Amino acid sequence: MKRIFFLTLMLIVACLAALGWWFRADLSHAWGKMSKPLLVIGKKVPQPDPLRYEVVKAETERWRLDLAKRYRAAQSKADRDAVIAEARGFLEVALPDLMSCWLGTPWDFNGTSEKPGEGQVACGYFVATVLRDAGFKVNRYKLAREASENILLTFLPRKELERRVGVSYEGYAEELRKYRSGVRIVGLDTHVGFLVSGPEGFRFVHSSGSRPWCVVDESEQEAEVLKRSNYRVHGSLTDNPDVIRRWLAGEKITVRKSS
Repeated sequence: MKRIFFLTLMLIVACLAALGWWFRADLSHAWGKMSKPLLVIGKKVPQPDPLRYEVVKAETERWRLDLAKRYRAAQSKADRDAVIAEARGFLEVALPDLMSCWLGTPWDFNGTSEKPGEGQVACGYFVATVLRDAGFKVNRYKLAREASENILLTFLPRKELERRVGVSYEGYAEELRKYRSGVRIVGLDTHVGFLVSGPEGFRFVHSSGSRPWCVVDESEQEAEVLKRSNYRVHGSLTDNPDVIRRWLAGEKITVRKSS
Protein backbone atom coordinates (compact mmCIF):
# COMPACT_ATOMS: atom_id res chain seq x y z
CA MET A 1 0.00 0.00 0.00
CA LYS A 2 2.84 2.34 0.91
CA ARG A 3 4.59 1.48 -2.36
CA ILE A 4 1.49 2.41 -4.38
CA PHE A 5 1.12 5.69 -2.44
CA PHE A 6 4.80 6.53 -3.03
CA LEU A 7 4.56 5.79 -6.77
CA THR A 8 1.39 7.88 -7.03
CA LEU A 9 3.06 10.78 -5.22
CA MET A 10 6.09 10.62 -7.52
CA LEU A 11 3.81 10.63 -10.56
CA ILE A 12 2.01 13.76 -9.32
CA VAL A 13 5.33 15.52 -8.67
CA ALA A 14 6.58 14.61 -12.16
CA CYS A 15 3.38 15.91 -13.75
CA LEU A 16 3.62 19.17 -11.83
CA ALA A 17 7.26 19.60 -12.84
CA ALA A 18 6.41 18.99 -16.50
CA LEU A 19 3.56 21.47 -16.27
CA GLY A 20 5.90 24.02 -14.70
CA TRP A 21 8.46 23.70 -17.49
CA TRP A 22 5.71 23.96 -20.10
CA PHE A 23 4.38 27.09 -18.43
CA ARG A 24 7.84 28.64 -18.24
CA ALA A 25 8.48 27.92 -21.92
CA ASP A 26 5.10 29.36 -22.86
CA LEU A 27 5.71 32.44 -20.71
CA SER A 28 9.17 32.89 -22.20
CA HIS A 29 7.71 32.74 -25.71
CA ALA A 30 5.06 35.31 -24.81
CA TRP A 31 7.68 37.55 -23.15
CA GLY A 32 9.80 37.49 -26.29
CA LYS A 33 6.85 38.73 -28.34
CA MET A 34 6.09 41.63 -26.00
CA SER A 35 7.23 45.03 -27.21
CA LYS A 36 7.02 46.68 -23.79
CA PRO A 37 7.35 44.20 -20.90
CA LEU A 38 5.81 44.97 -17.54
CA LEU A 39 8.80 43.80 -15.53
CA VAL A 40 12.51 44.41 -15.85
CA ILE A 41 14.92 42.05 -14.10
CA GLY A 42 12.36 41.19 -11.47
CA LYS A 43 11.25 44.73 -10.66
CA LYS A 44 8.59 47.06 -11.93
CA VAL A 45 9.48 49.56 -14.61
CA PRO A 46 9.61 53.05 -13.00
CA GLN A 47 6.57 55.15 -13.74
CA PRO A 48 6.96 58.49 -15.57
CA ASP A 49 6.29 61.53 -13.40
CA PRO A 50 4.90 64.37 -15.55
CA LEU A 51 3.69 66.42 -12.57
CA ARG A 52 7.11 66.49 -10.93
CA TYR A 53 8.63 67.26 -14.32
CA GLU A 54 6.65 70.49 -14.58
CA VAL A 55 7.67 71.48 -11.05
CA VAL A 56 11.36 70.80 -11.74
CA LYS A 57 11.15 72.72 -15.04
CA ALA A 58 9.67 75.74 -13.30
CA GLU A 59 12.20 75.63 -10.47
CA THR A 60 15.07 75.24 -12.92
CA GLU A 61 13.97 78.33 -14.83
CA ARG A 62 13.56 80.28 -11.59
CA TRP A 63 17.10 79.35 -10.56
CA ARG A 64 18.45 80.17 -14.02
CA LEU A 65 16.96 83.66 -13.94
CA ASP A 66 18.21 84.31 -10.41
CA LEU A 67 21.72 83.10 -11.18
CA ALA A 68 21.75 85.09 -14.43
CA LYS A 69 20.83 88.27 -12.52
CA ARG A 70 23.67 87.68 -10.07
CA TYR A 71 26.08 86.94 -12.93
CA ARG A 72 25.22 90.26 -14.64
CA ALA A 73 25.64 92.12 -11.34
CA ALA A 74 29.03 90.55 -10.56
CA GLN A 75 31.77 93.17 -10.29
CA SER A 76 34.80 90.97 -10.84
CA LYS A 77 35.93 87.84 -12.63
CA ALA A 78 36.15 86.06 -9.29
CA ASP A 79 32.52 86.91 -8.59
CA ARG A 80 31.43 85.74 -12.04
CA ASP A 81 33.42 82.53 -11.65
CA ALA A 82 31.68 81.90 -8.34
CA VAL A 83 28.27 82.20 -10.02
CA ILE A 84 29.39 79.86 -12.82
CA ALA A 85 30.51 77.31 -10.21
CA GLU A 86 27.16 77.56 -8.42
CA ALA A 87 25.27 77.20 -11.71
CA ARG A 88 27.34 74.15 -12.56
CA GLY A 89 26.48 72.53 -9.23
CA PHE A 90 22.82 73.31 -9.77
CA LEU A 91 22.74 71.78 -13.28
CA GLU A 92 24.46 68.64 -12.02
CA VAL A 93 21.39 68.12 -9.82
CA ALA A 94 18.63 69.57 -12.01
CA LEU A 95 19.48 67.70 -15.22
CA PRO A 96 19.40 64.20 -13.66
CA ASP A 97 16.22 65.21 -11.80
CA LEU A 98 14.53 66.05 -15.10
CA MET A 99 15.81 62.80 -16.66
CA SER A 100 14.41 60.73 -13.79
CA CYS A 101 10.88 62.00 -14.47
CA TRP A 102 11.02 60.29 -17.89
CA LEU A 103 11.92 56.83 -16.60
CA GLY A 104 9.53 54.20 -17.95
CA THR A 105 8.33 56.36 -20.87
CA PRO A 106 8.10 54.00 -23.89
CA TRP A 107 10.69 54.24 -26.66
CA ASP A 108 9.82 54.40 -30.34
CA PHE A 109 12.13 55.14 -33.26
CA ASN A 110 9.75 57.91 -34.37
CA GLY A 111 8.74 59.01 -30.86
CA THR A 112 8.60 62.79 -30.39
CA SER A 113 6.88 63.15 -27.00
CA GLU A 114 7.45 66.38 -25.08
CA LYS A 115 6.13 65.09 -21.75
CA PRO A 116 7.06 62.07 -19.64
CA GLY A 117 4.58 59.23 -20.04
CA GLU A 118 2.74 60.75 -23.01
CA GLY A 119 3.26 58.71 -26.16
CA GLN A 120 6.75 57.50 -27.04
CA VAL A 121 10.14 59.16 -27.22
CA ALA A 122 13.16 58.35 -29.40
CA CYS A 123 16.67 58.65 -27.97
CA GLY A 124 17.44 61.96 -29.71
CA TYR A 125 14.15 63.53 -28.67
CA PHE A 126 14.70 62.46 -25.07
CA VAL A 127 18.10 64.18 -24.98
CA ALA A 128 16.91 67.28 -26.84
CA THR A 129 13.75 67.72 -24.76
CA VAL A 130 15.55 67.40 -21.42
CA LEU A 131 18.12 69.99 -22.53
CA ARG A 132 15.46 72.40 -23.77
CA ASP A 133 13.40 72.03 -20.61
CA ALA A 134 16.49 72.57 -18.48
CA GLY A 135 16.70 76.05 -20.00
CA PHE A 136 19.03 75.62 -22.98
CA LYS A 137 17.54 77.69 -25.80
CA VAL A 138 17.76 75.13 -28.56
CA ASN A 139 15.33 73.87 -31.20
CA ARG A 140 14.59 70.37 -29.97
CA TYR A 141 13.19 69.17 -33.32
CA LYS A 142 16.35 70.10 -35.20
CA LEU A 143 18.67 68.87 -32.45
CA ALA A 144 16.91 65.51 -32.06
CA ARG A 145 17.26 64.68 -35.75
CA GLU A 146 21.01 65.23 -35.91
CA ALA A 147 23.72 62.60 -35.59
CA SER A 148 24.97 62.19 -32.05
CA GLU A 149 28.30 63.89 -32.73
CA ASN A 150 26.49 66.93 -34.11
CA ILE A 151 24.38 67.06 -30.96
CA LEU A 152 27.62 67.26 -28.99
CA LEU A 153 29.14 69.84 -31.36
CA THR A 154 26.05 72.01 -30.93
CA PHE A 155 27.22 72.68 -27.36
CA LEU A 156 30.93 71.92 -27.27
CA PRO A 157 34.03 72.64 -29.38
CA ARG A 158 35.43 69.65 -31.22
CA LYS A 159 38.61 69.66 -29.11
CA GLU A 160 36.57 68.81 -26.00
CA LEU A 161 34.99 65.69 -27.51
CA GLU A 162 36.43 62.36 -26.42
CA ARG A 163 36.08 59.79 -29.21
CA ARG A 164 36.80 56.09 -28.73
CA VAL A 165 36.52 53.48 -31.51
CA GLY A 166 37.10 49.77 -30.97
CA VAL A 167 37.99 50.24 -27.29
CA SER A 168 36.90 47.50 -24.91
CA TYR A 169 34.07 48.41 -22.57
CA GLU A 170 36.23 47.61 -19.54
CA GLY A 171 38.84 50.12 -20.70
CA TYR A 172 36.21 52.69 -21.58
CA ALA A 173 34.45 52.36 -18.22
CA GLU A 174 37.75 52.67 -16.36
CA GLU A 175 38.47 55.89 -18.24
CA LEU A 176 35.04 57.33 -17.43
CA ARG A 177 35.49 56.66 -13.72
CA LYS A 178 38.48 59.02 -13.70
CA TYR A 179 36.48 62.05 -14.80
CA ARG A 180 35.10 64.47 -12.23
CA SER A 181 31.39 64.42 -11.44
CA GLY A 182 29.13 65.92 -14.08
CA VAL A 183 26.65 65.43 -16.88
CA ARG A 184 27.84 64.31 -20.29
CA ILE A 185 26.20 63.65 -23.63
CA VAL A 186 27.36 60.37 -25.16
CA GLY A 187 26.92 59.32 -28.78
CA LEU A 188 27.12 55.70 -29.91
CA ASP A 189 26.97 53.90 -33.27
CA THR A 190 23.26 54.65 -33.73
CA HIS A 191 22.24 56.07 -30.36
CA VAL A 192 22.56 59.03 -27.98
CA GLY A 193 22.03 59.48 -24.26
CA PHE A 194 23.41 60.98 -21.06
CA LEU A 195 26.25 59.87 -18.82
CA VAL A 196 25.81 61.06 -15.24
CA SER A 197 29.01 60.55 -13.27
CA GLY A 198 29.62 60.87 -9.56
CA PRO A 199 31.80 59.55 -6.74
CA GLU A 200 30.33 56.05 -7.11
CA GLY A 201 30.90 55.79 -10.86
CA PHE A 202 28.69 56.65 -13.81
CA ARG A 203 25.15 55.92 -14.96
CA PHE A 204 23.78 55.74 -18.51
CA VAL A 205 20.37 57.44 -18.87
CA HIS A 206 18.72 57.05 -22.27
CA SER A 207 15.60 56.10 -24.20
CA SER A 208 16.49 52.52 -25.01
CA GLY A 209 15.63 50.84 -28.30
CA SER A 210 16.53 47.54 -26.64
CA ARG A 211 14.73 45.74 -23.84
CA PRO A 212 12.96 47.16 -21.87
CA TRP A 213 12.20 49.64 -24.72
CA CYS A 214 11.74 52.70 -22.56
CA VAL A 215 13.69 55.46 -20.82
CA VAL A 216 16.06 53.81 -18.35
CA ASP A 217 18.71 54.74 -15.80
CA GLU A 218 21.40 52.04 -15.89
CA SER A 219 24.50 51.43 -13.84
CA GLU A 220 27.77 50.81 -15.68
CA GLN A 221 27.22 47.06 -15.17
CA GLU A 222 23.69 47.18 -16.65
CA ALA A 223 24.43 49.42 -19.65
CA GLU A 224 24.29 46.78 -22.39
CA VAL A 225 23.75 49.27 -25.25
CA LEU A 226 26.81 51.22 -24.13
CA LYS A 227 28.78 47.98 -23.84
CA ARG A 228 27.90 46.77 -27.34
CA SER A 229 28.72 49.96 -29.23
CA ASN A 230 31.99 50.02 -31.16
CA TYR A 231 31.92 53.83 -31.46
CA ARG A 232 31.60 56.13 -28.45
CA VAL A 233 31.97 59.89 -28.30
CA HIS A 234 31.24 62.06 -25.27
CA GLY A 235 31.71 65.53 -23.87
CA SER A 236 30.84 67.26 -20.61
CA LEU A 237 28.07 69.83 -20.56
CA THR A 238 28.66 70.89 -16.98
CA ASP A 239 32.46 71.09 -17.19
CA ASN A 240 32.46 73.85 -19.80
CA PRO A 241 32.09 77.41 -18.41
CA ASP A 242 30.98 78.75 -21.80
CA VAL A 243 28.09 76.26 -21.96
CA ILE A 244 26.99 77.40 -18.50
CA ARG A 245 27.37 81.07 -19.44
CA ARG A 246 25.15 80.55 -22.51
CA TRP A 247 22.61 78.80 -20.31
CA LEU A 248 22.62 81.69 -17.85
CA ALA A 249 22.25 84.26 -20.62
CA GLY A 250 19.42 82.40 -22.32
CA GLU A 251 21.48 82.59 -25.49
CA LYS A 252 20.01 80.96 -28.57
CA ILE A 253 22.02 77.87 -29.46
CA THR A 254 22.35 77.03 -33.15
CA VAL A 255 22.11 73.36 -33.96
CA ARG A 256 25.19 71.95 -35.66
CA LYS A 257 24.15 70.31 -38.94
CA SER A 258 25.79 67.63 -41.02
CA SER A 259 27.85 69.13 -43.85
